[in-house]
Amino acid sequence: MQGTDTHTGIRKYISLTRPHTLTAGFIPVLVGTASVLLFSSIRWDMFFAMLIATLLIQSATNMFNEYFDYKKGLDSAESVGIAGAIVRNGMSPKAVMSIAVAFYILAGLIGIYITLGSSFWVLVVGAISMAVGYLYTGGPYPISWTPFGEIFAGFFMGTVIIMITFFIHTGTLHYFPLMISIPVAITIGLLNMANNIRDRKKDKESGRKTFVILVGKPIAVLTTAALLAFAYGFIVWIALFKPYGSIFLLLVLLSLPVFIKTVKLMWKGSTPQELIPAMASMGKLNTIFGLLLTIGLLLNGLTGI
Repeated sequence: MQGTDTHTGIRKYISLTRPHTLTAGFIPVLVGTASVLLFSSIRWDMFFAMLIATLLIQSATNMFNEYFDYKKGLDSAESVGIAGAIVRNGMSPKAVMSIAVAFYILAGLIGIYITLGSSFWVLVVGAISMAVGYLYTGGPYPISWTPFGEIFAGFFMGTVIIMITFFIHTGTLHYFPLMISIPVAITIGLLNMANNIRDRKKDKESGRKTFVILVGKPIAVLTTAALLAFAYGFIVWIALFKPYGSIFLLLVLLSLPVFIKTVKLMWKGSTPQELIPAMASMGKLNTIFGLLLTIGLLLNGLTGI
């Protein structure tokens, strides 16, 4: 049973970061960095600093989620899709919060390094993003309890990270990475949607008002399909868009079978257990879509085709 799985030693700390969600942290950094090649050279120190900082923030956000959901009585040993650090693996809530804060401090220090090599505004935007990460499940009015969780996740983890990544390499902003960020933001936001579809019954009982709860599962799944279809169509449009478009961007179309599979799994599944494969498939789609887009951007930047 899901509820009896436990992790001990280093495994419980790794599971605390919720590794399956970290794709939302590194994919935008890869995409943002790859989009730099059309305009400038890559600053590798900035690339690794941004990558580490983003993964720290994403991991800490997951820990805040673990902590606050436990405090609000939402998690139990039988809960599906959680790290279970507190309710299954015996970690104290204080330890989980302490690790999350430590990760934020490390990310902040790396942010200062990035700022010294770029602009003060990077620190400001980074601080706002970190605040949103905390307020997603913390504070008196958690974002995750509203219909706007997917929008905040997609915008800050997708668009904002891609734009910051582009800026710290080039020292400027441009509409091209902004356009590229839109499909990535959609796939990241839909990771949250898949999570909320799976947890809709528990969330409704707890008083949450997520988008899924407000519109119901069928409309939420249809919205997911429509947004993903738009993301693919938008990439095709960018590929034909000169002077920065490239036929290599069409590599993302190789992930279409995963898109179809993901929507089918979402539609067929009903219980949390049945929807775990849909959640996993959405994470896989986010990763494959983002990696193919990164490869396309790299080939575009290196060949100019």
